[in-house]
Amino acid sequence: MPGMHTPVERLPAALARRIALAAQGFGGPRVTGPVGVRQLSRTVGRLAVVQIDSVNVLSRSHYLPAFSRLGPYPRAALDSLSNRRHDVFEYWAHEASFLPVRLQPNLRWRMAAAEQHAWGTMVRLQRERPEYIAEVLDRVREGGPVKASQLIEPRPDRPGSMWNWHAGKVALEWLFFTGAVTARARTAGFERVYDLTERVLPPDIVQAPTPQRADAVRELVRTAARALGVATETDLRDYFRLPPRDARAAVAELAEGGELVPVDVAGWGRPAWLDPQARRPRWIRARALLTPFDSLVWERPRVERIFGFRYRLEIYTPAAKRVHGYYVLPFLLGDQLVGRVDLKADRQAGVLRVQAAFAEPGVDVALVAAELADELRLMADWMELEEVAVVDRGDLAAALAAAARGAPAGRADAPGPAGR
Repeated sequence: MPGMHTPVERLPAALARRIALAAQGFGGPRVTGPVGVRQLSRTVGRLAVVQIDSVNVLSRSHYLPAFSRLGPYPRAALDSLSNRRHDVFEYWAHEASFLPVRLQPNLRWRMAAAEQHAWGTMVRLQRERPEYIAEVLDRVREGGPVKASQLIEPRPDRPGSMWNWHAGKVALEWLFFTGAVTARARTAGFERVYDLTERVLPPDIVQAPTPQRADAVRELVRTAARALGVATETDLRDYFRLPPRDARAAVAELAEGGELVPVDVAGWGRPAWLDPQARRPRWIRARALLTPFDSLVWERPRVERIFGFRYRLEIYTPAAKRVHGYYVLPFLLGDQLVGRVDLKADRQAGVLRVQAAFAEPGVDVALVAAELADELRLMADWMELEEVAVVDRGDLAAALAAAARGAPAGRADAPGPAGR
């Protein structure tokens, strides 16, 4: 193991935090002019994985990471990366995700091993009704793009299940998991439109040779390392949900080649790896609201390790037992997570509703409230909502409501850390 022979650099926790933030796209100011396809493509390329989630209480989650990093942009421009340009494609990476199309060959090993990785309902249908799946594939091949709603069969009787899919949807999802079809587009209602992969992805990607599994996993770990900056082996593995043994071998090989550098981060309590090309900023002046599915915060133990911020998704927690709310976004100010807000877009009323607002211990509440009010106003404008309304719940709510009443048009950057 290379770490046994290479001197291990000791990183202060604050420096590791800044490295991680810079790697995730928070190392510089937001774009001052119009944001277009080029900037969005660079952002997706930097993150490598943009998680998709169906919850729309605020916004479809995949729109928010670019807003957090770039500021307001036309959502149609992000849609065009997948629907028209096909610079990105959909697949099961961290979870359902948009990824740069260059990574598609490196996920074919997962497609080929679908019986080991796909959900039981898909595998069961493939085993019990292979002829039906073949018929669905023939329909796509001969008839063109298909939506699952065009193949509706009676649904299984599983009341309360969010995966209560009919057989047509299951068949399409199996074909999607195996790579036979991919998403050509999404409808206005966010339904996938499936088509043959070779009719959607660029020819150079379709015709690219399939890497050996070890080579593909190594490239995915390399990509994760660039996106994370500094990370434990678990962090690197989790980014693309890689099998532990494969990821461990890839980390060792990348370290042997000098593409990962062993480091000891103060307070982490476990070995870590540094991307040797990672930026080491002296300061971070970010200001952003983060979707629960943002790659900066989706791995909760990493969030606690880097920011000392305990974060849990409470969507599936009964309302009476929720601590912070239903759709809670951490608030990043400077290089710290300084608070959290439960947000809802009331589109009919034209209001961005703050259902609850909480500050982290030790922050400058007045500063956090003022900066958060500006960021909420910026978000509301981007979402074409006319006002921000704050409910009196949480220890930040009163100060935020006062700041929101006098909040100017949102500024793109925070002045600095929030004093914690």
